[in-house]
Amino acid sequence: MTNAKVSENLAKKFAKEKRSAYLEWVEKEGLDVISAHYIPNLHHVDVKPWPRRGGYGVYINHEASRQSNDCYVCEIPAGGKLQPQRQLFEEMIYVLDGKGSTTVWNDEGHKVTFEWQAGSLFAIPLNAWHQHFNGSGREPARYLGVTNAPVVLDLYDDADFVFNTMHDFKKRFQGEPDYFSPGGRQDGLLLETNFVPNAITIPLINAKERGAGGGHIRFNLAKGTMNSHISEFPVATYKKGHRHGPGAHVIILSGEGYSLMWPEGSDLRKYDWQEGSMIVPPNLWYHQHFNTGTAPARYLALKYEGTAIRNEQGVPKAWISQRIGGDQIDYADEDPKVRELFREALAKVGLEPRMEESYSAELADLPPKPVK
Repeated sequence: MTNAKVSENLAKKFAKEKRSAYLEWVEKEGLDVISAHYIPNLHHVDVKPWPRRGGYGVYINHEASRQSNDCYVCEIPAGGKLQPQRQLFEEMIYVLDGKGSTTVWNDEGHKVTFEWQAGSLFAIPLNAWHQHFNGSGREPARYLGVTNAPVVLDLYDDADFVFNTMHDFKKRFQGEPDYFSPGGRQDGLLLETNFVPNAITIPLINAKERGAGGGHIRFNLAKGTMNSHISEFPVATYKKGHRHGPGAHVIILSGEGYSLMWPEGSDLRKYDWQEGSMIVPPNLWYHQHFNTGTAPARYLALKYEGTAIRNEQGVPKAWISQRIGGDQIDYADEDPKVRELFREALAKVGLEPRMEESYSAELADLPPKPVK
């Protein structure tokens, strides 16, 4: 499958439809926009002054995901704070560097303050006032935010309404004193919580369906509709290839390795990563993650729920074998180049694949190939 590129003549006929209220708003924010599906290191990506927020920032919007959700990096100066803000869109935040605190309050005046550090994960309750503070007088603090602002701004086409509407969503937040306490309610793979103190060390649950052993946990943050999860896999192993909709921002929390991404029918494309790298698979591109380091590799995915195309039972198709209509490639059906590239990558660091157990375990539940 190619990218279906057409003539400039045809493209011009649809040029107006490519514009959106959201994109016009981003331009007015005055920040650079990185249109990329691979960021080597989020800790060092360039940011510029962001007058409205009172810090520094950059938007990271891959062209295939900016219709559903977006991503930005924000830096708070040493000893500084951002301006208070409220918004009618959801936001999930992962802290990249530093330490600090956030105060959240509603129109009734109920206020909660909690502290965070590098590795913390949390979400802003819908339309709640919030303000971020850098807890260090010497070092800047930096975080990554993923929001569903594109959908909301395109729907209303009125930034004043989106950022200045008085309404408390009491089912989401009522100023509970323990709202941002660690913990929450675990149901299967899903943890309902509002604050994860350290995403790098939180215990995970075994999830053999994604291959290569390791663990997995999914989050419902601040009773939102967006989607987030953490996966980890052992040394010299790799996850099964799969695909889904646009807007999944995959942040590497620990380990070293690479990812392969490719549109159906095209060549494999390789992206090396380390802690702080980010992969953003384009819409319906297959992708697969490989651990070539000496420790387990862990990543965090923040995304729009529409990314998780599900079957009638509510299971994401990215977890279901292609042999029965899903979007996950079984090890038995993967391109031979996948194993060849992995073996070569490990050899460069003096390791050998540890995949035989995973290959064998798959066979017990492997559906038969469909009859053509």
